[in-house]
Amino acid sequence: MERKNSILIVDDDTTNLMVLTKFLMKEYTLYTVTDGATALEKANKSLPDLILLDIIMPDISGYEVLAELKKSDKTKSIPVIFISALSGENDKNQMLANGAAGHITKPFDEATVKLTVRQHIEKL
Repeated sequence: MERKNSILIVDDDTTNLMVLTKFLMKEYTLYTVTDGATALEKANKSLPDLILLDIIMPDISGYEVLAELKKSDKTKSIPVIFISALSGENDKNQMLANGAAGHITKPFDEATVKLTVRQHIEKL
């Protein structure tokens, strides 16, 4: 049996986690966490192929999580796509400047989520 690519989804809103899980569960192995500290632990333990990361979270922001991921030899090459309601050009530019591979805007559109994830997984 072929191994499914794995995705770590990080969002403090469980509804968003459920929606993304519903969209992606048939094609990928998914790990979901609700905070930045747990995201860092899970990323280091599971080494997912891709991370979908919320920016605005109560403990550690997505930007801080991404900075920590990029510092580690184990996780620095994992592509990170920010998932956020922030969608202005300045916001998108800041995401890319911080090392994100891309951006998916909330609320989620199923076709956009699947296409964006597939494009990044195929680059691996």
